[in-house]
Amino acid sequence: MRRVEELRPLTAGRLLALWRECRETEDPLERVLLCNGRILAECCFAGDERVYEDGLAALEDLTGRQMEKLLLRLAGGGGPEEDRPGAGTVNPEFDAARFAALWRE
Repeated sequence: MRRVEELRPLTAGRLLALWRECRETEDPLERVLLCNGRILAECCFAGDERVYEDGLAALEDLTGRQMEKLLLRLAGGGGPEEDRPGAGTVNPEFDAARFAALWRE
């Protein structure tokens, strides 16, 4: 994976335009991969330069897991920086008070 120093978010309008450009692809998996590759090509930067010249370059360089991590970070979902499972993840449904009450029972 090439070095990505910064992820610059796209506007909602640009995301919509990218989706519309990719939606003609009939296969759902292919459509998602192509669209995500294009999104990452426009968002990944090293200094002031784009890391990927286009979506296909991003697809050729990144694994599915690497793409997922970058997209989670881009979306503000706190995608894990490390490869160990669960690193940096938070369960939004966790209720600490309920957990403590159940623990005491």
